[in-house]
Amino acid sequence: MNRQVVVSFFQIGSLVMLLVAVALLSAVITMHFAIHGAEVQVPALTGMTVADARSETAGLGLNLVVDNRYYSGDMAAGHILTQMPSAGTVVRREWRVRVAESLGPQKVEVPDMVGREERVAALTLRRVGLEVGATARLPYAKAAEGTVLAQDPPGHAQGIARPTVTLLVAAPGDAPDGFVMPDMIGWPVVTAQEALTRMGIKALPPSFVDAPVTPVGSGDAPPKPPVKPGAVMAQVPAAGSRVDQNTAVRLLAAK
Repeated sequence: MNRQVVVSFFQIGSLVMLLVAVALLSAVITMHFAIHGAEVQVPALTGMTVADARSETAGLGLNLVVDNRYYSGDMAAGHILTQMPSAGTVVRREWRVRVAESLGPQKVEVPDMVGREERVAALTLRRVGLEVGATARLPYAKAAEGTVLAQDPPGHAQGIARPTVTLLVAAPGDAPDGFVMPDMIGWPVVTAQEALTRMGIKALPPSFVDAPVTPVGSGDAPPKPPVKPGAVMAQVPAAGSRVDQNTAVRLLAAK
């Protein structure tokens, strides 16, 4: 009788262990399909219209974000120039796919706003279809407050990448012989030197170096545009430093 009880308990224990093993295996399989079922491959979007790309990504459970807009002589307006992540990348559903949209060829000439009042300059730029980018302010006693001292891209520029114009505007200052060094990173080196000369600050001959290769980007970070030849990559003194007419500014530009 005792032997039968032992055998019975052994059989019950074996059955329980088998059921536990089956349950664990089932959980692992379920988790595997749950994880991989939530993953999708990013489709190739370059060359598609934004509307078509939005429909394509929505069908895969992805979120399309138009991160930038650039002029392009090779891609029709409304079509996608670049994407990030790249086609074929495996991501989770609900992931953001960032794209740059083509504006087609540049059709407007950049107006020269130097010497104009900031508000008038902003209205003029918007009237021709351009956007006002970041506005830097510089204490400058030789111009009325709000006067545009420099702009990037310069007036009448052709072949610009983006429909955005950055302005450098005169601000009131407590020291007429001192200035706050503006941030000139990304400015064409010629434009930066002209702005410094206009303010009475000495600019040394620029140094030119090879521009680093811009990484495509990873994760949810937006892609960075490539460094243009002639664009300022570094400056000494740094932006925000106090400078005067005895300061010699060094600019490092891309070849």
